Amino acid sequence: MVSMSLAIEASNVTKVFGNVRALDGLSFTVKPGEIYGLIGPNGAGKTTTLRIVSTLLLPSSGTVKVFGLDVVEEAADVRKIISYLPEEAGSYRYLSGWEYLEFMAKFHTKNRDEAHAMVREAAEISGLGERLKDKTKVYSKGMKRRLLVARALMLKPKLSILDEPTSGLDVIHSYHVREIIKKYVVEHGVTVLLSSHNMLEVEHLCGRVALVNEGKVVAEGTPQELKKRFESANLEEVFAKVVKIA
Repeated sequence: MVSMSLAIEASNVTKVFGNVRALDGLSFTVKPGEIYGLIGPNGAGKTTTLRIVSTLLLPSSGTVKVFGLDVVEEAADVRKIISYLPEEAGSYRYLSGWEYLEFMAKFHTKNRDEAHAMVREAAEISGLGERLKDKTKVYSKGMKRRLLVARALMLKPKLSILDEPTSGLDVIHSYHVREIIKKYVVEHGVTVLLSSHNMLEVEHLCGRVALVNEGKVVAEGTPQELKKRFESANLEEVFAKVVKIA
């Protein structure tokens, strides 16, 4: 029986691409209002997991529920309550930041007042100020990422799925994006599922994390619990020990 009190319930999920088993019996649960991180090396299965939760990929077997909705059987309903930010998401080069946000808002509502409210919200989230008037082609990578994270959160989704939200960003932009995510969870009760291979960052951002290796969850818990359990100074050290044990 599915618990309606869970934001995500992934059970024994596998995904096979030809001869490659990208996910191999992966299971985890996420509570509402939680920032939950999937961490691990490139190729561990993090992005595949996010795409299945986002209804973009079908699992080969196993089930995923998002707030009680099956991602395969009720995909259209799941899409109404989530937002997804891929690692390599781009913006439209010849639109200004404002124009891009307005364009995206119109996809989600035909109500002009609602669209304007979304764009105002995104402008505040992004922290880009007057730079929103500039075309996005002149933005740095960090500015683009802030714009895209704002776009994902302005919808006030029940679940926001973020793939490597600070990928390739410098310290200042990474810090800003992390603070955006934390603030939004507190203020709006949004649940966040994110992936990262930056384990030190995840340690500061996530309430709980799952360490993923070769398509399986090999350890799960709060960063503090994991560090204590494996007698490690940080999550990178935990992961090095777990992979040897697993």
